[in-house]
Amino acid sequence: MSGVTDLPFRQLAFRFGAGLVVTEMVASRELVFNAAESWSRLKGAGLSPHMVQLAGREARWLAEAAVIAEANGADIIDINMGCPAKKVIGGYAGSALMRDPDHALSLIEATVNAVKIPVTVKMRLGWDDASINAPEIAARAEAAGVQLITVHGRTRMQFYEGRANWDAIAAVRDAIRIPLIANGDVETVEDANEILRRSGADAVMVGRSCQGRPWHAGVLAGHSSPERQAIPGLVVEHYRMMLEHYGADVGVRHARKHLGWYLDRHSPDLAPQAKAAIMTSKDTDFVTDAIEHALSSSRDDTTRQEAA
Repeated sequence: MSGVTDLPFRQLAFRFGAGLVVTEMVASRELVFNAAESWSRLKGAGLSPHMVQLAGREARWLAEAAVIAEANGADIIDINMGCPAKKVIGGYAGSALMRDPDHALSLIEATVNAVKIPVTVKMRLGWDDASINAPEIAARAEAAGVQLITVHGRTRMQFYEGRANWDAIAAVRDAIRIPLIANGDVETVEDANEILRRSGADAVMVGRSCQGRPWHAGVLAGHSSPERQAIPGLVVEHYRMMLEHYGADVGVRHARKHLGWYLDRHSPDLAPQAKAAIMTSKDTDFVTDAIEHALSSSRDDTTRQEAA
């Protein structure tokens, strides 16, 4: 969810009832060396608890970044061992760490020892079907002081193909006593109940299913979804929040993927040329007017279905 769960998105998700929101992946070395993007991702703006996810391949930088995050308001540090993106695993971070459990544990131990706040780990089932080692790594992480584990029910080599294996997460439940969060392909309340039943997890994490509906995690937790007529105003609010957060020039670019998801979910009948005009325009007044018109006139009823 890098590039998605920035501060404006998390603020909306939290407002609509998400129990816990997590920052975008923050590159640990870049944070230590004061990279502006990493500092931007670190911001919590009063959200509590403030959970900061760190990525890295060297114990020194992860530990130093964790100290910086704690000093700047983080309540929880999450170590990313699940990202499958090529640019992340190419740097031997993210899910690439699962190929070398001993090295991964050295990063975990350094981070746990560096801070006073809880440290958690997000991982996949393993690197590939021949190396399903999440139970082993989770047990070792618990012994090192990690206080919560999240598992996405795919291997790295699956990327996001096929279906997440909810049953396989149960082996991690059997290996640890600390809380377990299950993740992968949860779209509906029925999915959430089923992944909990089959995995034995204590909670559910959702990611991609929230694209175009930042309120969705709250809906799965039992909160009400926004009324259909409120969605245009919420999308415009989100757009303006992004412009304020990033500045107009950068914000317009970052907002485009979100606008695309909103339009795909809530105005699927919109003409391609109209969608393209919204997605490419730098005129913020035009974009807000066009978004309100497109979403107000759509025949889509996904929000009513979601609430039902």
